[in-house]
Amino acid sequence: MSSPRDGDRDGFDDGDGSGWREPPHLGSGGAGEDEADQPNFVDRRKKPRDDQEPLSARSWQPPGWDLPAAEPQRPVPPPAAGPAPDEARPPLDAPPPQGPPQAGPPPEDAGGPQQPAAGAPGWLGGGRGRRRTPGAADHVFAYQGDLVGSQGWALQQGWTVSDGTAPEDAPLAGVIASSPVRATKDHRAGNVLRGRAGPLELVAFDVVYASGRYVVPEYAITAAPLLGSVPGFRLSPSRFWRHRTGGMVPLGTGDPAFDARWLLLAAEDDPRLHRLAQDPAVHGLLLGTDDGDEFWSGAGHVSAVRPDGHRPQLLEHHARLLSAIVAALGAGGN
Repeated sequence: MSSPRDGDRDGFDDGDGSGWREPPHLGSGGAGEDEADQPNFVDRRKKPRDDQEPLSARSWQPPGWDLPAAEPQRPVPPPAAGPAPDEARPPLDAPPPQGPPQAGPPPEDAGGPQQPAAGAPGWLGGGRGRRRTPGAADHVFAYQGDLVGSQGWALQQGWTVSDGTAPEDAPLAGVIASSPVRATKDHRAGNVLRGRAGPLELVAFDVVYASGRYVVPEYAITAAPLLGSVPGFRLSPSRFWRHRTGGMVPLGTGDPAFDARWLLLAAEDDPRLHRLAQDPAVHGLLLGTDDGDEFWSGAGHVSAVRPDGHRPQLLEHHARLLSAIVAALGAGGN
């Protein structure tokens, strides 16, 4: 039986450690190899292997990890020479484009940032101050009414101006109620202009509603008050959605080009509506527009409406079309 006082066993010594030697199975040599030629275990951890590259010399980043070198100054593209804000909006007397829209590069590829049209929302929400490029919907539905411009035009033509609260403005509520737009109890007449355009007495006003402390114009109506009764009708672009047309029947015009873009609905069989359906002057004027207006009769008026605010160009446009429609009906104005 052995004890701790026994001599050296398997290379271990219970003395002061001077007799320590590496066990044979950990050495690199054989049993006959000299102890000085066998490196210590601690020494092997401090010294790298001959075939191993130091960590500082190896690349540990994956491909594409390093960021590119920062340029001192990036080139700024010159601003694109775009059309004026008034030229960006198509004229009222221009036919709509035929066929599907052609795909093209985004506005940013045109050589620089595009400026928004007048009246279109220019700042993107969120507090970052980024300017958003307006699209087609912004140009169609953006408010283009200029109260100062329309009132200035009316005063130059000798028309009168009202804010919609005068006693003579009370019948305009019936015109709004009979209109093809979805008006609510909050809508009322505002910016009322009255005057003569050719053979007609016209009243033009904005259908407005209150939004907080502001009055927002949503529709522009131009109406011609007529003497006597007028048959009920609705003349709308074929692409428009129509409501409250119960009891009305389509009335053909005999012109395929006109019937493809416009639809005449009659509430009764009246010879005046047949004359309106076959009038070449009305066909020519409506085919030369952008199909953005609706016409109807109600509350003793023949009226036109467009989702916009009144401006001089729209006033002249409505006056020209209403003169042709009233002349085709053979109705007398006030």
